[in-house]
Amino acid sequence: MIADLHRRWVFGWDRREGDAPFDFRRTFGEFYDFDSPDVRLYDDFDPEQRVATTAAGYGSIWEPAFRGMLSAHHAVDDGPHVIAGDDLAASTLRFVARIATPGSTTDIRTTSSLVWRRTPDGWRIVREHNSTAVLPAGELDGRFDGARG
Repeated sequence: MIADLHRRWVFGWDRREGDAPFDFRRTFGEFYDFDSPDVRLYDDFDPEQRVATTAAGYGSIWEPAFRGMLSAHHAVDDGPHVIAGDDLAASTLRFVARIATPGSTTDIRTTSSLVWRRTPDGWRIVREHNSTAVLPAGELDGRFDGARG
């Protein structure tokens, strides 16, 4: 269950040319706990390295960037690896992505760690930590069908 959720979460970040404008809540409403006061979400790929304390606040970090992308293609490299209890679970996976913006293409490798809490609506993310390394240009060539910057 948690492994499938984490995999689906990764591919929620995919963007294709011509997609509707990125809407964080519409895309990730089933994944994040939008009501919890315990949320802490961080991704070092954010140039300002902010820690969001709400899912909506996290969305406000990523919506402008993802609306400016031409495409974003992801693939899971390792995992997910899950530890789960009755009400809390933790999952970790590593993914690669090719992000194309007007004028540039960036290849990345990210380790993603999520903490999930069981709610009446299902498992929801309450903690997130992503650590990203930018890869040498072209390192992911041939990895994604149709993903040419």
